[in-house]
Order: sequence, then structure tokens, then C-alpha cells
Amino acid sequence: MRGESKPLQQSTGTADKRQAQQVHDQLAAARWEQERLGVKARHTWEEAVLRWLLETKHKATHEHDKAKLRCLDPYLGGKELQDIDRTLIDRIKFDREKMSSASTANRYLALIRAILKRACDEWEWLDKVPKFKLFREPEGRVRSLSMPEFQLLLKELPPHLSDMAIFAVATGLRQANVRDLQWQYVDIERKHAWIPGSQHKNGKPHSVPLNDMALAVLRRQVGRHPTRVFTFRGQEIANVNTKAWKAALKRAGIEDFRWHDLRHTFATWHRQAGTPTHELQRLGGWKTGAMVERYAHVAPEALQSAAGRLDALGSYVLATVNEKGASPHELTP
Repeated sequence: MRGESKPLQQSTGTADKRQAQQVHDQLAAARWEQERLGVKARHTWEEAVLRWLLETKHKATHEHDKAKLRCLDPYLGGKELQDIDRTLIDRIKFDREKMSSASTANRYLALIRAILKRACDEWEWLDKVPKFKLFREPEGRVRSLSMPEFQLLLKELPPHLSDMAIFAVATGLRQANVRDLQWQYVDIERKHAWIPGSQHKNGKPHSVPLNDMALAVLRRQVGRHPTRVFTFRGQEIANVNTKAWKAALKRAGIEDFRWHDLRHTFATWHRQAGTPTHELQRLGGWKTGAMVERYAHVAPEALQSAAGRLDALGSYVLATVNEKGASPHELTP
């Protein structure tokens, strides 16, 4: 009959007829509840994880997600999604904080929330997602070098790392985007490079205008490798956080500095040069302006000209007050 369900065809996992009939009856009851009463089928955490990984395999953080999910398996493995509640998630939250830090724990919690939310909103496997809070995190770390410090570092670095560091500061590109940059994404004549969305952290293509500092570095690399821009002894570079990098920092007397801090240096220098938020956001490929505002404090003098726009008006007000013989301190709003 039209509209009727197809016959159940599924292995019961047992040769015992009585047990097989019990399994059949349970499956039939579950289907009836789902189709006639609107009761959702129950899905496991493993099912959700597999679907999530298939749908997000394009993400730059795909491998990081897989590593986190392996760590979460002792807590969530074998659980049905409906049984994952606030109590269980809080246990994960505080366990992960003890093992690492609040910010790291938040990355795990955010992944759990994202999977459960998709299971609820898109897959319709859940009626609701349990509410839970992430840890409050301190302001993001901002560590940058002054120009003299950067020059000291360049003198101590081997040539291939020196060129990569200069290019990183000139463009603001992240470590992986500098290390893995390919000639097919560079146009020296047009002074332009780009990072495809599949290789960029926020998932969107990123346009990179090339200044003279970046162009000088690129011209030194021409002809060294058919596909990769940056190489070492003709080979692709797998890692920049090497003994040579650490030794150069030590010889230059620079402490508490990571490769990613070259990106902070790029942003800090732009702020000090007066680059406004909306331009810096596009130059660095940040997703939101709020992420760029972390650097506002490093160059308060950049706002001096904006504050000075009221100077002419202030002179008029003061002149008017003086004509009346009143003190400026006697003015009321």
C-alpha cells in the first residue's frame, strides 16, 4: 500500500529465534514510534562524529578535530546523543582544564557544542542541546618585536629562515601559509599573492598585496624550486620551529617569542604606522574587527590626529568663555 514502510531487513546478530524475534519487535516498535508518533530515532555519539568528520573534512583544523575527538571518546563513546547532558559535559570541562588549561578545555567544549548543535539544527537528531558555559579566557597574548630587535634576529637566522621571517612580517601570513606558499599563488608583476580558502584558517580566500619588503624576498627565491617558494637546500620545508630558530633567538637575546608572534609584529607595526582597523583586518585576513582591536593599545598616538579634530572648536569655546570673563572650569554641560 502506498505510504507503508518497507519491510525490516537487518541482521539481528543472533541465531536464536526467540532473541531474533525480540530484536525485530524492538526495531518495529521504534519505527512505529518514529513514523506514527513523531518520536526521533536515537543516534549515538559515534554516528554524530562520523557524520561531522565527513561534512567538515575541508576544514583547516580537520586533523586537530580528530585528535580532540579521540580524547573525548572515553567520556562520550557508546553514549546516545540524548544522554549527553550538562553533568557529563561539566565533567569533561573540569577534567580537561586540570590536564591542560582553561583555553584548551574550551576548544574541546566548543567542538562538542558544534557537533550537538548540528545534530539538533541540521540533522534533526536531537530536540535540544544541553546548555553549558565555557571558561572565561584572558585577553589573547600579544608579543611583538621592535624593529631593532627584529634586525638582531635576522642577523642570527640562517638565510632561508631569515627570508621567511621577513616575508611573514611583511605580509602577516601565518606560519603554514608562508612555509607552504606555492608559485602558482604568486604574481610578482602585479605585486599580489593569494591563499586559497582551503588553506586559510577562516576558510575564505585571502588576497595578499605585496609590499617592497615582500617582493624583495620573493625575487631572491625565483628559480630555486618549481612549485614551492621557500625551500632549504632545494627541498620543501616541513618545520620552521627548529633548533636553528631557537638558537638564533637565544643568540639575539630574545625571550618568550614564537614564530606566530611575527604575525603580531606585523599587526603592531601597522598599528604604530596608523593603519586603521578595517584595513588591517583585510590585510591580515582576520575574520572580525574585534580580533584586530587587540593591537589598539600599542599605538595610542595613532588616535591623536582624530582627537585633534576638536581643537579648532575648543579654541572657539575657550575664546568665547574668556570674552565673558568666566573660567573654563566653570563651564557646565
